[in-house]
Amino acid sequence: MPFFTVIIPLYNKENYIENTLKSILNQTFTDYEVLIVNDCSTDKSVEKVKPFLSETIRLIEHTVNKGLSASRNTGIKKANANYITFLDADDVWKPTFLETIHQLVKDFPEAKIFGTNYEEVYSNNIVSPINFSNVIDSNNAQIIDFFKYNLGQGIYNHGSVCFHKSVYEKAGLYDETIDFAEDIDFNIRANYFFKLAYSNTIQMQYFMETGAQLTRSSILNKRLPDYDKYDAFAKENNSLSKYLSFERYVLAKHIKTDGGYELYKKISSKIDYKYLNWKQKLLLKLPTVILKVIKKYKEILIKKGMKFTSY
Repeated sequence: MPFFTVIIPLYNKENYIENTLKSILNQTFTDYEVLIVNDCSTDKSVEKVKPFLSETIRLIEHTVNKGLSASRNTGIKKANANYITFLDADDVWKPTFLETIHQLVKDFPEAKIFGTNYEEVYSNNIVSPINFSNVIDSNNAQIIDFFKYNLGQGIYNHGSVCFHKSVYEKAGLYDETIDFAEDIDFNIRANYFFKLAYSNTIQMQYFMETGAQLTRSSILNKRLPDYDKYDAFAKENNSLSKYLSFERYVLAKHIKTDGGYELYKKISSKIDYKYLNWKQKLLLKLPTVILKVIKKYKEILIKKGMKFTSY
């Protein structure tokens, strides 16, 4: 039995999947299997994958397009390892990613979630995410409170984290009824029940100008998560209560920017505003037209390597 199962959801990534697979083959820790779940790609993605197939790297085919969550769930159900990790078909790992995760597993047996930091790659720049990594020791791995350290960009993303199989048995699989913030929805459940061991070293590159990242449709066309179902959890966890207000803020701002004022009012009414900073409170009050201008200006700046947020 391999130590890790690596799951790659694949949909129309013909220009990137080869580099993704090469980054796995270049790992310093090699006790793994790779399950590529093709979600009915219509380009040449499968042709690009075929030369890599082996006893270690297998291709699983969906007969109908089911989406990201379903692709992950398919991989989880087929996984032979106890430790499951993911890599999107347009991202890459540093060579020591699996080695770092393996060390976390050994050093922190009380944890069931294991994550690392990452970096964002744009066409001309590499940018660090604005998360709480600046206040976490970069020399020593440790157990951290996921909810406390996620009031900004994620402390990990789904290409820089590993879950023990028991996490899915307790917290459930990915919600196939939503197609926006699926990772956030799952992270709430997983981190409520289990401890996170974290290495504040950059072990993954998240490419920001590929595929879906280039063609974001309006959030109003998405099936959104329902954070209300986690309010019962938050009653006994103040860090989670603060985190839910933050995620509702992010969701409400997106919705207002896209013109969904009634839905914005519904979600913003659930925010506990004592948990927001002054910038976040101000942004929620601004007219939609101003929010759109700010969003466009931020996109221009980030391509020049300058990143500003309300976090």
